[in-house]
Amino acid sequence: MGNNIAAKMLGQWMGALRRCASPLWRLEARFKGVEFQGYAEFWGRPLMSVAPGGRIFIGQGVRIASARRANPLGLAQPSVLRALNRGAQVILAPGSGLSGAVLCAGASIEIGEQTILGAGALVIDNDFHQPEGQWGWSSDTSTGARPIKIGRGVFIGARAIILKGVTIGDRAIIGAGAVVVKDVPAGHIATGNPAQSRALKAGS
Repeated sequence: MGNNIAAKMLGQWMGALRRCASPLWRLEARFKGVEFQGYAEFWGRPLMSVAPGGRIFIGQGVRIASARRANPLGLAQPSVLRALNRGAQVILAPGSGLSGAVLCAGASIEIGEQTILGAGALVIDNDFHQPEGQWGWSSDTSTGARPIKIGRGVFIGARAIILKGVTIGDRAIIGAGAVVVKDVPAGHIATGNPAQSRALKAGS
C-alpha cells in the first residue's frame, strides 16, 4: 500500500511539473507566430510551425497534450500543428482539446468549440506530394488542398483520420480508427474505413 501511495504522489508531482512548463511552450509558440485568445494549457511540448503568411489561432481554454503520460492511453508522439503555406490556417476554437493529434493545413483546418481529438488522431487537408516528372514527387502541400471544418462539441476517437474536404457537423462522434473521407452530419456517428455515418439514438 505504501508503495502505491508513493507512486501516486510521484505521478501527481510529475503531472504538476508538466503543467508548470506550459508557459514556456506558449512563449515558444508565440515566438513562432501562433496567435492566442486568452489562456491555453500545454501538457508537454507540441511541434508547431507557421509558414510566412500562414496562421495558427488558439482560443481561450484550449488544451494541447503532448507529453507521453498526458493521456490515459499514452501518447506515441506530441501534438503537431502546422500551417504549411501562405494563406493556410489552423483554428482551434475555445475549449477544444488535442492529445497527440496532428493537424496539418495546406489550406484550412477549423476545430469548433469544445471539440476534442483523441490520442493520435490525424486531420490532414492536403496530399503532401504531387507527381513530378516520370517517377518523382514534389513536396506540394497547396495543390489539391481542400478545407476541413469540424463543428462544436465533436468527439474524434483515437487514431481516427480526417481527410481533405470533409465537414463534420456539431455534436458528431468519430469512432476510433475511422477514416473519414466524406461529410458527417450533425448528431451522427461515423465508424469504419471508409467511415459510414448513422444518426445517434437518444441516450447512445
